[in-house]
Amino acid sequence: MKLSAIPPIAEKKPEELVIHNHTRIDNYFWMRLTDDQKDAEVKDNQTKKVEAYLNEENNYFDEVTANTKDFQEELFQEMKGRIKEDDESVPYFKNQYFYITRYEKGKQYPIYSRKKGNLNTKEEILFNVNNEAEGYEYFQLGGLNISRDNKLAAFATDTVSRRQYTIQIKNIETGEIYPEKIENTTGGSVWSNDNKTLYYTKKDPITLRGEKIFKHVLGTNTSEDIEVFHEKDETFGTYVYKTKSEEYIVIGSYSTVSSEFRVLSANNPDGEFKLIQERERDLEYSLSHFGDHFYIQTNKDGAKNFKLMKTPIHKTTKENWVDVIPHREDTLLEDISIFRDYLVLEERTNGLNTIRIKRWDGKEDYYLPFDEETYSVSVYANPEFDTDIIRYSYNSFTTPNSVIDFNMKDHSKDIKKEQDVLGGKFDKNNYTSKRVWATARDGKKVAISLVYHKNTKLGKDTPLLQYAYGSYGYTISDGFSTTRLSLLDRGFVYALAHIRGSQYLGREWYENGKMLHKKNTFYDFIDCSKYLIENNYTSANHLYAMGGSAGGLLMGAIVNMASELYNGIVAAVPFVDVVSTMLDETIPLTTGEFDEWGNPKNKEYYDYILSYSPYDQVEAKEYPNMLVTTGYFDSQVQYWEPAKWVAKLRELKTDTNILLMHTNMDTGHGGASGRFDALKETARDYTFFLALENKLEK
Repeated sequence: MKLSAIPPIAEKKPEELVIHNHTRIDNYFWMRLTDDQKDAEVKDNQTKKVEAYLNEENNYFDEVTANTKDFQEELFQEMKGRIKEDDESVPYFKNQYFYITRYEKGKQYPIYSRKKGNLNTKEEILFNVNNEAEGYEYFQLGGLNISRDNKLAAFATDTVSRRQYTIQIKNIETGEIYPEKIENTTGGSVWSNDNKTLYYTKKDPITLRGEKIFKHVLGTNTSEDIEVFHEKDETFGTYVYKTKSEEYIVIGSYSTVSSEFRVLSANNPDGEFKLIQERERDLEYSLSHFGDHFYIQTNKDGAKNFKLMKTPIHKTTKENWVDVIPHREDTLLEDISIFRDYLVLEERTNGLNTIRIKRWDGKEDYYLPFDEETYSVSVYANPEFDTDIIRYSYNSFTTPNSVIDFNMKDHSKDIKKEQDVLGGKFDKNNYTSKRVWATARDGKKVAISLVYHKNTKLGKDTPLLQYAYGSYGYTISDGFSTTRLSLLDRGFVYALAHIRGSQYLGREWYENGKMLHKKNTFYDFIDCSKYLIENNYTSANHLYAMGGSAGGLLMGAIVNMASELYNGIVAAVPFVDVVSTMLDETIPLTTGEFDEWGNPKNKEYYDYILSYSPYDQVEAKEYPNMLVTTGYFDSQVQYWEPAKWVAKLRELKTDTNILLMHTNMDTGHGGASGRFDALKETARDYTFFLALENKLEK
């Protein structure tokens, strides 16, 4: 990489930010634009200035990495070459039709289709997203939802990448897309059983919080849509879905620590929704329906790892709930699936997820066996109710994904699809995976899942990429990646650290990595790094770290706390200006996340968040080589957070290491929408690590 290029220096315009008799000076506050400013046809001076700065950073990125462009393209082609371009999903059956998602060679987007009755009948194309996406830099089609009579498809599109979807309705029989457009929604919708009433969620146009449920009647003007629920508490969001039984429309309200549900017969769209159980702080529950009961996954009665309860459909308040699967201290209940004769439970014990199958009549209760030390398994949606077949997927660090139909009655297994890894070089036997346990500074054992090529010699000169997320209770499983092979085949070790803030070791593992315990997330990651160095897997000269979004916050925290441990990091769409964001209730996600990070309007939380907020804690010292990426239209982490962070790092850091920022001016939080464009972003990030290791060769 070209180290002689001159980086852009952002203008400093001090802004005083005062709260709790404490003043912060933000020299780069001016980089913040409103959505209206970004979307305006005629740009104002501030917008021009901000966009000019972002483009200067992009130009600097291009100049520094110019000599890696050919390698980036080679790496992209290598990754693309492992993918079966004309791939298709395993068909699933629902209400007389098999539904299929497939790709055509050279095309970026999927084709959604169906076949009636059996797979030998004529294919009906529902949507060819390649056609829909023409002319757009970014395009996302989602929320595909078929009416009960199989004649209508509701769908949603986002062409900006701010997750504000427009819902439309297509007549599948004629191909006509009806003129009504429902703007600014979450994208999801559900049909009532009358085949003409559609329920959907509207967003607050500023905060993007899902706040109102409406119903639309086919053929009427959307201005006449009726509001059926308004979630007025700004710490809650709302959504709507239909039970698997097709008997109920359900409105859910949720916050970090509480939930609430209302139900309406799907056969009576003009009826009134009935409250299941009034919200209570620290009472979480979810709702499924079977027969004469609602089944409730909940933390009631101190069930920290959740348990399964049921209640009669006409007596739904919590005093009527009775245990079906009791709480267990060592096992987290993650999800359930209900069938006519079987209850399927997705559980996690000692970090590993399992599938448990239990007959309603009590005659069988067993777990599916999995042999590898680390793996990832998950149950599909399984829309059919009256079946003995459950579909699930299985993969691991070394085993490509398989889609499996398991017969719960006779225990037979039918592998419907195994992921193809093209290119002729992949052999799972060439790779080694294992799980090790690091001891954190407070004595807790933290799991690290490792994978590397069997010919890679472990030692102080071995490059190692350590990855983690560690927030919201989200657990990253040990799954297969075709793109990761490009690192493993070049001698890298990949390490996934299962740090606190996830639910890898149960709900308590999450609770101990949030709010006033958030620093445990960062300490765990750092202590895993130290373990890997001390146990001769790598050294500080060859250790790299990567994380995105809240994982980008993790990257910002570790380079402030332990910059000497890392040779390079990639921080993708990083949440780094935590204090300012959590003080601003107009920013998407803020009010709904006070129970994740804390509300800094409370001084105790202000002081704690300030003590780790990466932007606020940048100081004059040496930092590792860094690549920071963002999207101009990001609705989850606004672009100005990484932009300000990079500007402040440039101002204060005392080293001569590389600091790069790349802003995709056309996308948001999830990056590029096309499958090949997304690969190019991965190739860019991996090239950064490989260039630092002087491994820019095939």
